Amino acid sequence: MTDVGRHPKVELLAYSEVTKVTGYVGNFKVTVHRKARFVDEKECTACGDCVEVCPVTRPNEFEMGLATRKAIYSPFPQAIPPAYVLNAEDCLGHMPLACEKCSQACEKECINYDQEDEDVELEVGVIIVATGMKVFDPTVLTEYGYTKYPNVITSMEFERLINAGGPTGGELVRLDNRELPKKVAFLQCIGSRSEKKGQPYCSNVCCMNSVKDTILIKEHWPEIDVGVYYIDIRAFGKGFEDLYKRSKSHGVRYMRGLPGEIRMNEDGMLDLYVENVETGKTEKHSYDMVVLSVGLEPPDKLDEMRQMLNLSKTADGFLLEAHPKLEPVDAPTRGIYFAGCSEAPKDIKDSVTQASGAVARAGSLMCKGEITVEAITSRIIDEKCKMCGICAKVCPYNAIQFDKASKQPPKVIEAACAGCGCCGAECPFDAIVMRHFTDEQIISQIDAMLEENPMDKVVVFACNWCSYAGADFAGVSRLQQPASPRLIRTMCSARVSTKFILHAFKKGAPVVLVSGCHFGDCHYIDANHWTKKRVDKLRDQLVKLGIRGERLPLYWISAAEGQRFQKVMEEMEELRKTVTVEEVEETKRILADQEAKKKAKKKKAKKPDKEAKAATD
Repeated sequence: MTDVGRHPKVELLAYSEVTKVTGYVGNFKVTVHRKARFVDEKECTACGDCVEVCPVTRPNEFEMGLATRKAIYSPFPQAIPPAYVLNAEDCLGHMPLACEKCSQACEKECINYDQEDEDVELEVGVIIVATGMKVFDPTVLTEYGYTKYPNVITSMEFERLINAGGPTGGELVRLDNRELPKKVAFLQCIGSRSEKKGQPYCSNVCCMNSVKDTILIKEHWPEIDVGVYYIDIRAFGKGFEDLYKRSKSHGVRYMRGLPGEIRMNEDGMLDLYVENVETGKTEKHSYDMVVLSVGLEPPDKLDEMRQMLNLSKTADGFLLEAHPKLEPVDAPTRGIYFAGCSEAPKDIKDSVTQASGAVARAGSLMCKGEITVEAITSRIIDEKCKMCGICAKVCPYNAIQFDKASKQPPKVIEAACAGCGCCGAECPFDAIVMRHFTDEQIISQIDAMLEENPMDKVVVFACNWCSYAGADFAGVSRLQQPASPRLIRTMCSARVSTKFILHAFKKGAPVVLVSGCHFGDCHYIDANHWTKKRVDKLRDQLVKLGIRGERLPLYWISAAEGQRFQKVMEEMEELRKTVTVEEVEETKRILADQEAKKKAKKKKAKKPDKEAKAATD
C-alpha cells in the first residue's frame, strides 16, 4: 500500500466509491464519489492530538468491535493516505458550539468542518474489478450462541485477538474474564457448504486458516488443548497438507463431525454436543472458547457494481468470468478484468496471482493503442431501420446507441459489440446484418441441409461456446451418436431468429433443435434469456396453428457436457421417428397459408396508402 501511495503514476482515491460507469473499452467514463474526510489528507501527519481530545467513542470496525475508536480516527494501521478521517455521523463537530475540540487541538489546522463530498470524472481505457468480500454473519445460527455467549467468537475476531497490533496486544484471552483459555475449539464450515443457513459452496480459505491458527496457539501457548470439528479438511494448496500434518503433530485433535448445539454450563464452560462420524456416537465436549470458522460471501454492493459494468454473476452471487479456463480474469464485457474475491473466494496467493494476470491482460490491451475487433459485429442498414429501438433494448453490452428524440437510426459501437446476434434476430424489419453470420448464409445452410431426404435429418442450431463445443467434446470422446442431427453453428443461441426455425419447417424438417449455454453461463452475459423468450413464444404460436410444440425443443448444453449432448441427440432421434410424412406436409401447408395471409395483409395495408398518395397528387 505504501508503494502504491508513493508511485508517481498511481492516483489513489481513498474513502471513495464508484457511482457510475458509462462507455466501452478504451473509452470508459467513471464517476467516483469522494466522501468528505473533513481532514486535509496532504497536511495531516497523524500525530494523534485530535484523537486524544475527542469525547465520542464508537466500536472499532477494523477490530471487529473488540475495541473502540473515536469519531476522528485512522481506519486501520498503515492506511494510505496516512491521514485521519472524521466520521460526520459520529462527530459533534457539525454543531461547533457543542464540540470543536479536535479542531482546537490540531496545530496544523487540518480539520475543516465545511468540507463537502465531490464527484470526480475519470476517463479510462480498462477497468479492473477488485471488490473484495465479506464474511458470513453467524448470528442466524442460533444453535451456536454467537453474541449470546461471550466466548463464542468468529475466526475474524480470533485473528484480531492474537494479532500483536490488536486490542489485547496479541494476548489470547477469554472475553468474559480476560484469562487465558485452557481449551479452544474450532468449528469449520460455518456459513459454507450449507443449503439452509449459509452458502452452498466451499469458501476455500477456512480450513487452512484454522490449521494456521491452531499452530499459532500451540507455538505460543502449548498448554492449551485445541480441538477442530470439521466435515472434511480441504488442504489442496502447495504445502498445505504438510501444514495440516504439522498441526496434528502439535497435539491438535481433529474430529469429523459438526456440533449440533452449544450450551453454557454453570461453570461458564461451553458444552458442545456433536455426533462423532467415525464412531457414530453422540459426544459432549467442554471448552473455554469456541471459534466459528466463518465462510466468505460476495460484498453487499457487488450487485450495484455488476449492473453498472453490465456483468454477469454466478448462482453463488460472485461475478462470472468470460471463460473459466481460457479467459479466467476477463469479464464478458471487453476491457473489464477481475482480481481477488470479486470472482470467487480465494486465499492471498491466488488473489495475488489473479491480480498479476489481470494487470498483464489490461497492459497487453492498452499497449496496442488500438483495439482489434473480430469481424462478427452487427451493422445497421439505415434505409430499412424504422427506429423502433428494439435492438438497443436487447443488446447485452449496450453496444447500440439510440435516442428516439433525435430521429436518427441507431449506431453500433463496434468496439463494444461482441457479435452475439441477438439484435439481428429480434429486429422485425431485417435492418441488421451480422457479419459472417448473415441471414442469407444461415438460410443457405438450411436449404443445403434439407435439399435431400429432409425426413431423415434433425436441424440443430448450436451455440459456438457451449453446445457446439459440447458436440466437439462428444466427438473427441468417441461417443456414438445418431446420424440424423445436422449442426448449424451460431455465435450465440440468441442469433437464432424465428424465421430460421420457420424456414427449416417449411423445407420439411421434422425436428428443429435450438441449443445454447446454461443460464448464468452465457458467453454473452444474458443473451440466452432472449433465446428462451423467443423460442417459447414461437412454440406457443405453432401449437395454436395445430403444429406439435415438441418438434421445437430447447436444450442447454455446456462445453463439458459431451455425454449430455449424446443423450440429447439420441432423444432427438427418437422424436424424429415419431414425426410422419403427413405431419410434415401438413406443417408445410399451414405455414404456407400463414405466409400467404401475411402477404395479403401487407398488400392490403399498402393499397390505401397508394390511393391516398394518388388523391393528394
